[in-house]
Amino acid sequence: MSDAPNPRRPKRRLPLEWLGILPFLAFAVLFLILPTMKIVVGAFQSQDGGFTLQNLIDLNTGSIRSAYITSIQLSLVTAFLGCAIGFAMASAVVFGGLPKRVRSPLLTFSGVASNFAGVPLAFAFIATLGPAGLVTLWLKTEFGINLRAMGFNLLSFWGLVVTYLFFQIPLMILIIIPALDGLKREWREAAQVLGATGAQYWRMVALPILFPSLLGTFALLFANAFGAVATAFALTGPQLNIVPIKLFAQIRGDVLGNPNLGYALAFGMILITGLANVIYIVLRTRSERWLK
Repeated sequence: MSDAPNPRRPKRRLPLEWLGILPFLAFAVLFLILPTMKIVVGAFQSQDGGFTLQNLIDLNTGSIRSAYITSIQLSLVTAFLGCAIGFAMASAVVFGGLPKRVRSPLLTFSGVASNFAGVPLAFAFIATLGPAGLVTLWLKTEFGINLRAMGFNLLSFWGLVVTYLFFQIPLMILIIIPALDGLKREWREAAQVLGATGAQYWRMVALPILFPSLLGTFALLFANAFGAVATAFALTGPQLNIVPIKLFAQIRGDVLGNPNLGYALAFGMILITGLANVIYIVLRTRSERWLK
């Protein structure tokens, strides 16, 4: 009596759908995960390779502390202005009665402008609002308005704020418009039935629901500004003491004789931007529960 033949075991194969993300995984490992691990390890190493906390302690020196303070101030100001102006523009598009044909061009421009940064953006602003920029000379010749005499200098803190707003405001618009679309019409109608005014509806219903999205977007814009380096360096060079420029100078070997102190400088940036992004993700998730 012969035994029944055993069924063949299926061969294990790598699902083809995973092949599509292999380039992304390789890119993430080579240019994100491994460099980040190198920075974290290097921040806690001395020059002879031993463990030390001195690099983090040395971040409290005058110039580095000043760079962090200036970077945080710059990020806070641009995040606040970007949220305020972007929210006003998005509200005007969604609720302000503007023609529907305005929305699509605005979103298209916002998608492009939110990613337009670095040297091209710096050159565009220098050519427009720089000391010999088109708008600067036009205001001076046609209206007698001298921006430099009024205290405006593009190559300064507030000049960098104006430049950063070019990509901060569009980013706010892209993120907040879906949240505004999620406000249900029934909520406004219910508030009106109960006798609430428009201001009361916004203060007691809409803004509390949107608050997690607003605060989360503020955190994202803060991280976006804090990590920007190409625009700041191309616009102001080493004149402005902010963390990305100081770190860029360290990479080039212009400052800081201790490379591990440079790793600690980058590690501080990772902690700040990482915390801001975690806040954004948590608040965004909380907001989506209401808007579904």
